[in-house]
Amino acid sequence: MPLHLLLASQNMSEFDLIKRYFTRDTPGALLGVGDDAALLQPSAGRVLAVSSDMLVCGTHFYADADPYLLGHKTLAVNLSDLAAMGAVPRWATLAIAMPGVDEVWLAQFSAGFFALAEAHGVELVGGDTTRGPLNLCVTIFGEVQAAQALRRGGAQSGDEIWVSGELGNAALALAHLQGRVVLPEDDFAVCASALYQPQPRVALGLALLGLATSAIDVSDGLLADLGHILECSQLGAVLDVAAVPVSTVLRSLIDSPLGRQCALSGGDDYELCFTVPASRHDAVLRVSEQLALPLTRIGRIVEGHDCIIRDAAGNPINPESGGYDHFR
Repeated sequence: MPLHLLLASQNMSEFDLIKRYFTRDTPGALLGVGDDAALLQPSAGRVLAVSSDMLVCGTHFYADADPYLLGHKTLAVNLSDLAAMGAVPRWATLAIAMPGVDEVWLAQFSAGFFALAEAHGVELVGGDTTRGPLNLCVTIFGEVQAAQALRRGGAQSGDEIWVSGELGNAALALAHLQGRVVLPEDDFAVCASALYQPQPRVALGLALLGLATSAIDVSDGLLADLGHILECSQLGAVLDVAAVPVSTVLRSLIDSPLGRQCALSGGDDYELCFTVPASRHDAVLRVSEQLALPLTRIGRIVEGHDCIIRDAAGNPINPESGGYDHFR
């Protein structure tokens, strides 16, 4: 499918712009950019995993966002979805609406996008570009053996609940930008990295094949996304707040309503939350060591339908927010 562009400038044709900023070799596709549709062939014995995510200016990022980092994040949030399925990334399409053509912005945006794409073997095979409020949408295609794909509905009673990395830094950075908290410059830099340049856990998703019983990426907040696993698996959970991995910056605020909200409900983490049988505990630790990625057990799956959240003393608590929802 061709990338269409309504130009605000007459200095370059739409096809020249496409060729300069959004065309790369696509040896893994039967046909890539330049025709009415791409032609894709998954590997033998595998099925396609497909996901779309949209980033809207004013909702997901500010208008003055660094275009290189924005290019990275536009693809990263989609790669995170494939990671949660245990799928190997292969191809992507990119649709952009923009108010006009800014070649400096496009050069930086495409550089950030393709740097991450090349790191994960993703080929851009088509999309669409038009004039309008700044809006970025990627559809990503990966492949996985159908019987092995990680899903939300496979958790079992007694499973341990694990998360990767640290949670809450992106939400804390956003709180700083919104004036809800004031962070020292060095502390904000730590949190801003999580907000602007999340690292999709593709290698972890692949390592969890045959090990995890369910998985999801943490995009809307831990409680909201763990809730999807519980709903699909028709089970409950006991979650220990003190075990939730957070940065030193956030740890100092964890007893405050804002700190707890960032850790449990803030969103934009793009870490993986997954469940594993208790008998495979040591196997998870080996994965953590092999990937040099912290993996933390934060609770367990139980019978029922409730998610019981406990403080460090074991007392149940009620969080202020359950997670991000675009329509609430």
